[in-house]
Amino acid sequence: MRETKIRALDATTSTAALAETFLDRDPGQFDHLESLIDANNKSAVLDIVSDWHPGDIVDLLIRLPFGLAQRVYDWLPVPAAGRALAEMKPAFLATLLGGIPLPHIVALVDVLETDDATDVVAHLPRELARKVLRGLEDEIEVKELLSHEADTAGGIMSARYIAVLVGATVAQATEQVRAHADLLEEIFAVFVTDETGHLVGAVNLKTLLLSSASAKIADIMDTEVLSVQAELDQEQAARLMERYDLVALPVVDGESRLVGCITIDDAVDVLREEAEEDISRISGAPSQEVPNLPLFLMAAGRLPWLLAGLLGAALSGVVVGSFESALQQAVILASLIPVVMAMAGNAGIQSAAVAVQGLASGGAWPGGIGRRLLRELLVALLNGAAVALLMTGIVLVISTVIPLRAPLDLALTAGLSLVIVIFLAGTIGAVTPIVLDRLGIDPALATGPVITTSNDVLGVLVFFSVATLLYV
Repeated sequence: MRETKIRALDATTSTAALAETFLDRDPGQFDHLESLIDANNKSAVLDIVSDWHPGDIVDLLIRLPFGLAQRVYDWLPVPAAGRALAEMKPAFLATLLGGIPLPHIVALVDVLETDDATDVVAHLPRELARKVLRGLEDEIEVKELLSHEADTAGGIMSARYIAVLVGATVAQATEQVRAHADLLEEIFAVFVTDETGHLVGAVNLKTLLLSSASAKIADIMDTEVLSVQAELDQEQAARLMERYDLVALPVVDGESRLVGCITIDDAVDVLREEAEEDISRISGAPSQEVPNLPLFLMAAGRLPWLLAGLLGAALSGVVVGSFESALQQAVILASLIPVVMAMAGNAGIQSAAVAVQGLASGGAWPGGIGRRLLRELLVALLNGAAVALLMTGIVLVISTVIPLRAPLDLALTAGLSLVIVIFLAGTIGAVTPIVLDRLGIDPALATGPVITTSNDVLGVLVFFSVATLLYV
């Protein structure tokens, strides 16, 4: 009999600890497993990982050298290996399945719920996907889900749900739940339709269990049911579930006929993936990059953003070169250039991150943009003043140790430059994502290069302009 493992988290558990994976909490476990895998000890490895959650198995696979990861995945029983597929990033999934025979891939996909199976098939190479699809038991259902765009509500919904007719009794509905229980991993709600399949209501399981067997569904159902059309963007659907605390969201077609259901686990996956994608785009790295990708593909995904940074650096160099005479007269100014550029970059990224997050979460609404921008500008001004005072003090203190020409003027130059630069950087960082969004350009994709280039150039230009007026 296998030992039962129960892990409880208490009030002292930190946010960082919650974010840790299973292997993070037991680093020695990974080293032990890697040595067993390297020694080809299949039985010992399976004895350890057979009762792991699929997400923990995937975490193990992506940490291992690719050859060892393939070996472990080949060892896993079909149910466990199939469930792990649903937890993998698309690029890693396609790479891992590359050397597996077609019949085995079909068997792995067949154990999944139809929505998870659809996600896996959608991320396979086109020809392999067609072959896998033809071998699935749920071929028709998966084909139907694949007909929807991948990033829509229809693309993430499950075609398996429980629906009863509006004229049914509680006893009939309960029997319907029992009849379909084996087909569904989780049952969140019972939807109610009319004879033509139009969604007319929903009944939660608590209400169903507490109602009399002879009661009519029409008398106990909730008629104010939020639903979405299949063409709606998946992130909008997930945000609706988050806003209204829904665990299941019915999906309808253009004529309000029930066609599927989005469950809370799928909504959480969408929100996480969208957040990861935005962070990757801001940093200039591909959102689906995995360590096992060929080096030239990894380089090709990052190179355009490095070139954009090179352009910004080159423009900054041109600006610095145009103030050559100022530098010759006061070489000390060169030591302050990195400070000004760093502060500009930090302030711009802070404001941009807040703006992008607001746009992504729906927190930035048209009527509130003006007020939000004003707050960002005031914050930038306050931060600029605080940093400027500190920098002024630092320059004056240094002047007591190192002889400096006109230390008070130099301190004022540094302080005033930082106030202006941080204010401008905060303004650009707050405005750029909103402007890009209005132009139909993804803010997460373009904000980074725009802010980096503009802040570098403006930072140097402002600094030398102020230095020319006050110091040189």
